[in-house]
Amino acid sequence: MNILKRVTSIFVLMAALVSIPFAQAATPETRADGVTVINLDEYSGYFSAKETIAGLKAGEYEFVVTNKSDKLVGFQIQNFKTHEGLDMFPLEPGEQRISRVTVTQDGVRFRCPINPTPWYDIDNVN
Repeated sequence: MNILKRVTSIFVLMAALVSIPFAQAATPETRADGVTVINLDEYSGYFSAKETIAGLKAGEYEFVVTNKSDKLVGFQIQNFKTHEGLDMFPLEPGEQRISRVTVTQDGVRFRCPINPTPWYDIDNVN
């Protein structure tokens, strides 16, 4: 019985340790000037966000986009409902650029217009 408890305890501990990196999404930082910063790393065909992008509120945002691939990529952001273009630019390998946009309750969506990347929809803006 003691061996079963130890094995179970070790299994639970290992499962907890393995899941920690996946539960570490940071909360977006809102600066004193009211602008919220979202850091996006762009790879060949997908984006990775350092902060959670769920539950955003309407307001001013800076999307800090870093090209982590070894080729030219791009960043395009639009109003989610109207598809009005808010910003679009290319990024060379290793380059970082900032897109400052106003996010309304309509939400936003973004993608890479150069490489086949799906739209990332943020339509649950409060």
